[in-house]
Amino acid sequence: MIKPPIPHDEEARVAALESTGTLDSAAEERFDRYTRLSCRMFNVPIALVSLVDRNRQWFKSKQGVDVCETSRDVSFCGHAILGDEVFIVENALNDDRFCDNPLVTEDPNIRFYAGCPLKSPDGYRLGTLCIIDSEPRQMAEDDLQALRDIAAMVSSELAALRLATIDELTGLSNRRAFNMIADQSLHLCQRNNRNAALLMLDLDGFKQINDQLGHAAGDKALVEFSQLLSSSFRESDVVARLGGDEFCVLLTDTDLEHAWVGVERFRDALNARNDLPSRRYRLMFSAGVIQWDCDRHANVADLLRDADMLMYERKRGKPLPKAVSAVI
Repeated sequence: MIKPPIPHDEEARVAALESTGTLDSAAEERFDRYTRLSCRMFNVPIALVSLVDRNRQWFKSKQGVDVCETSRDVSFCGHAILGDEVFIVENALNDDRFCDNPLVTEDPNIRFYAGCPLKSPDGYRLGTLCIIDSEPRQMAEDDLQALRDIAAMVSSELAALRLATIDELTGLSNRRAFNMIADQSLHLCQRNNRNAALLMLDLDGFKQINDQLGHAAGDKALVEFSQLLSSSFRESDVVARLGGDEFCVLLTDTDLEHAWVGVERFRDALNARNDLPSRRYRLMFSAGVIQWDCDRHANVADLLRDADMLMYERKRGKPLPKAVSAVI
């Protein structure tokens, strides 16, 4: 058996997958209709909408199997996401990559597999729509095109879910997406005994920018702040706009001390931007950082509440900032 290689864009690919908010979510008719259609159209016993996570493939929709996920190491779909075309195995017993795979030698006794990659709007391959049979078979070109067409419809459904979790102005995760991703991340930290910290940020003097320069300038300030915030933290950190001028960052594998180091690194980058010539306003913020405690924080809402309280304590202790420069 040959394990599927890891794609070169793995971190960005997984981030795009997580941004859909679908992992570990309930079954939905919008996806089940496509796996039912695939079973009927191609006369196969198994059809799956399989999403390839870091270490597993998880089935958003399934027909013909009872399990919800399998290891990525034994997955056919892990191979399928390495290319753009339909990945076909006509007889797994005759394929060195799969002949001794436990999914071949044991239930569900895969012989035939065809998986079409499911793509995000920005081109990342999130998983597959796949069909499986316990008998070897071939696919005609018409059938291949039909599988591509159904996969394109499934990709559109995933894109719609992603749009519901992305803040339209800044492109960051919104509150809904943050809650889902953070919940999954904290469960992973708890299982693996890892640290996590939450950073809450609120822009200081943002109302002055809106009032004195207009809402277009305010929107530009939010986008600028968001872009610099994202670039100042790791790709594995979850950066979100919770609403208005309030932002947060969930940092996994990070203790309180190192979280504050990240805050100061971001503050230095923001100050460097503020000191550029011809700036019409300065972007400043208040921050609160809380160490995640699984005994005290039963859910993401508890963690957000404590970090929010710390952030506003610091904000109340500040004088009203002069965010807009005198050039106005």
